[in-house]
Amino acid sequence: MTANVANANRFSTYTTASTGSETRNLNNGDKKDLWSSMLDSVASGKRLPEKNLLVLGGTVDSQREFFESLSTTELRRTLDRQPSKKPPVANSFALGYTYYDVLDADQEDTLARISLYTLTSPEPAFASLLKPLLTPQSIPNTLIVVLLDWSQPWKWMRQLREWILLLRTVLVSLSDECKSTMEEAMVSWRDRGRGGGTNLDGTAVTASDGDVSLPIGPGEWEDALGLPLCLVCQNAEKMEYLEKTQGWKEEEFDVVLQFLRTILLRHGASLIYTTPSSPSQLPSLIHASLGIHSLLKKHPLKHNVIDRDKIVVPPNWDSWGKIRVLREGFDVELVSNAWALDLDQPFPAEQHVNGVVAQDGHASEAQEDHAAEAEPEGSVVSLYESAVQDPTMDALQIAGRNTYSTKLEVETSSTQNFLGQQLKILEAFRQKNDEATREESRSKPFKKVEEEEFNGYLNHPTSEPQVLDQIGPVQFNMGGIQVDADDMVKRLKDRQHYGSSPEPTSPSGESGVEDAPQMDTENLQAFFTGLMNKRPGGRNAK
Repeated sequence: MTANVANANRFSTYTTASTGSETRNLNNGDKKDLWSSMLDSVASGKRLPEKNLLVLGGTVDSQREFFESLSTTELRRTLDRQPSKKPPVANSFALGYTYYDVLDADQEDTLARISLYTLTSPEPAFASLLKPLLTPQSIPNTLIVVLLDWSQPWKWMRQLREWILLLRTVLVSLSDECKSTMEEAMVSWRDRGRGGGTNLDGTAVTASDGDVSLPIGPGEWEDALGLPLCLVCQNAEKMEYLEKTQGWKEEEFDVVLQFLRTILLRHGASLIYTTPSSPSQLPSLIHASLGIHSLLKKHPLKHNVIDRDKIVVPPNWDSWGKIRVLREGFDVELVSNAWALDLDQPFPAEQHVNGVVAQDGHASEAQEDHAAEAEPEGSVVSLYESAVQDPTMDALQIAGRNTYSTKLEVETSSTQNFLGQQLKILEAFRQKNDEATREESRSKPFKKVEEEEFNGYLNHPTSEPQVLDQIGPVQFNMGGIQVDADDMVKRLKDRQHYGSSPEPTSPSGESGVEDAPQMDTENLQAFFTGLMNKRPGGRNAK
């Protein structure tokens, strides 16, 4: 009875344990699926967003200044956390690259990583470098930045037109999928920062803001590029230099600003003036345009059109009415409509210099002087350059330049033009080298036959006596003595042969020379011993 109870208990325990283990296995499987899905969602949520900046224009140094002003705070935080990791800046040749991480306000979380691609010259050959950067995945996260410098504000319209024409050639050549993605991006950009439902950084507007979405006014978004655009005018501290040395007044500065705002309004672009020595809203403008926003602290972007060296015009904020208020007499409608004429110009521009058409997207100073005459009537470039003139091209300096034969200024051509000219020179050298090689290969068989005949004649056994008979004995004067060269060579050979021959061995047996008598060593020893025992003074030792 006890055994049966024990068996029953043992059986029930086994079945209960097995059933519980199966249940736990099922629960563990569900938990594994649950945890894997949770981990996947967390991993996708923690994936670092990647943003792209296409920085166009400026010089190598000005691009580095732009990068430093944009990432000074972020880079300092990164170096504090990871002192050994400092992103390199490689922008010396063609398409440059660098990057930096955008940190949150608590300096702990990384909001995004921004990759910067740089170009310094709007050469048509560089269009193929920009095209691979624009894909359906990267287009919604890309911002174009054009750098201008206050050291030469009279060239701004021409430089801006060249960059936009280069961008249009790149964007037109993209695939249909990329073009549809750009259209969607531009539709969303038209509503950003205009009030209503979306802020500039892409976040939704809260109910407390209470702004009403403003309609698109005249002259806005007439020539959308397909990508957001930001114009950065660097070194605003040089405005004071223009005012003191070139006689600029507030009118000139206002005209420059009105031209820029009118043109950028057609592209839905933003504008900002920066100074290296003073902080600006540049990081806030760039990060908001890329859709990067902090979850802990908001950085509101404020427009500024009053302080001439701290201008900030966010996208979708400006209008024709605000531009007219800046200074009366500026025909904003004429300038806006004329910009369409500038964008219809061929790229690269044809520039007539001394009757020769030069295909160059980045002309030298001499070519730009002649190209100004070839500008179509009513273009924005001609209107701007007539209103904002280059002080180095006034009548006095032009007359002085022609008076003196020497000048300090050196007019340089663009990099691509220089390399193209060098390529033509190298091709000419290569053709000459190929022709010389072909001529040598043609005449080589005849030379080879002549050399073989001559060598065969010299190597013939009967040729040497015949040649010597024709030449005769060779003699030369050595120290006043006439020496026969053949006889001298023969003697030297005989002497060398005699010196190298082995010495004759002496015959075995007794020689005819008598042996020398042996010395008496005993008498010599006694003689020297007597000398040693002899005392000084003449007396012998005892």
